[in-house]
Order: sequence, then C-alpha cells, then structure tokens
Amino acid sequence: MGMALGSMMDPAADARAGDVLRLRREITRMQRRRSDLPLIPVAPALQPILPEGGLQVGTTYSLSPSPGLVAALLAGASATGAWCAVVGMPTLGVEALAGHGVDLSRLLLVPGPGPRWLSVVSALSEVIPLIAIRPSSPVGQAELSRLSARLRDRGCTLLVVPARGGSSARAGDIAWPQSEGSIRMHDPHWRGLGAGWGALEECEATVTARTRRSPVPQSVRVRLPGAHGRIEAVSPAAPRLVPLPSVRTGLRPVADARALLAVAG
Repeated sequence: MGMALGSMMDPAADARAGDVLRLRREITRMQRRRSDLPLIPVAPALQPILPEGGLQVGTTYSLSPSPGLVAALLAGASATGAWCAVVGMPTLGVEALAGHGVDLSRLLLVPGPGPRWLSVVSALSEVIPLIAIRPSSPVGQAELSRLSARLRDRGCTLLVVPARGGSSARAGDIAWPQSEGSIRMHDPHWRGLGAGWGALEECEATVTARTRRSPVPQSVRVRLPGAHGRIEAVSPAAPRLVPLPSVRTGLRPVADARALLAVAG
C-alpha cells in the first residue's frame, strides 16, 4: 500500500511539521536525494508530445483534472523505481494508481495537507522527484519564486492539478505561473456500456501538451487503460470509439451516461 500521512489532516502545525521531518529522514535513508538525469520518463505513448520524450527535471507542469492523466504520468517515473507523491487529492484511489503501473510501495499520499500544502510540497521536494499536487489555496509570487528555486535545486518536478471549481488547463495556456507547460486529457469516449446495461471497459481520449520548448500544441490519441492496464497509443487505423448513447428508462430519458457515471477523464 502507499504510505499515507493521515496526521497531515490534523490542524496542529507542529504535528504536521514533525510528520514531514520524520518522513524526510526515512526516505533519505532509502534513496539518493536527487537524480542527475535531465528528464523524468513518461509512458511511450506520451513521449511524442513532449520535447525530448519526457518531463523536464526541476520544473512545473499544469494538468487538467483527470485522475487517469495523473496516474499515467506518475507511472512513468514509478517504473524506474523512483518515489512519487500525491498531495491534496483524497479521492484519488490507490487501486487505480496501481492499475496504471504505479508502485504503491514507493508512493506517498498526503490527502489533506490543509492550508500548509506549500510547506508540505517544499519539504517533500527534498527527497521525492515527482509530486502531483492539488493546491487548496492561492500562492503568492514570493512563495512561488522560492518554490521554483527549490524545485530546480533539488531536481523535483511538480504536476499541478487545478483546485475544485477552477478551470482546467487548456492546450494553449500555461495555467500555473512559471510552469514549463500544460498537459491535458480531453475528448474522452468510453466503450462497454450499452443502453442502460454493461460495464465500462476502456476509455479512448486525446492528450495534448504545450510547453515552452515546444509552443505548438502536440496531441496523441490514447487508450486508457489499454489491454494491459497501461496507457497505449491508438493507431490512426484503429476504429474510433463512439460517445456513449443516452440511457433511457421506461418512464423518461435519463441524462447522458457519461454524466451519470461521472467518469470522464
């Protein structure tokens, strides 16, 4: 199972700081503080849309609020044996992460960091190379500059997901200040559900990246998950999955099945 810091939900700042310090000492004991590699690897299906085929070390990327996208990006680093962390996402399931290839034995979960989320991320960046964070409050320019400097110094890459109610990162936008780029998953189509029956089997969606090094948006059509539980590129010759039909009962039409199941992305 992933390592969870339940005490991060405790409003006592001293308790949270103590947890982070103990965690830092433990992970430092188990692995090197930082990597000298210039890139964090991603799944082969996503390599064509990123310059040099990976995430730049010591930078920040804005993501659309898609659990599947977060899992797919974490899986690339996890496959190399690196530690990953997820901060401020209490509903992100560990089973889904494991299904995408994330090693739960080297995954840290901080589901509720509260208003001190920035301090938590700053501390974890000392020892963890890839962190996904959903900020719970705005960050000032001075704090942002200090965090960016720490990421560069420690070789940590940050994946920022908009807070609930915020707008998702668009392909042509750099939503997080000073970020390297934006990556979003959009236009999802599910397969497996019929007219009120069946089970969702797989999702086909488009992933688009726009970065400072590659300002023209680059896109790839992927299957998430694929036959082996990983993100897979969809061949241009492969049949396109169609949107789910509306579900009807014997009384009246019901909302579109995708909205009913709330599984987009």
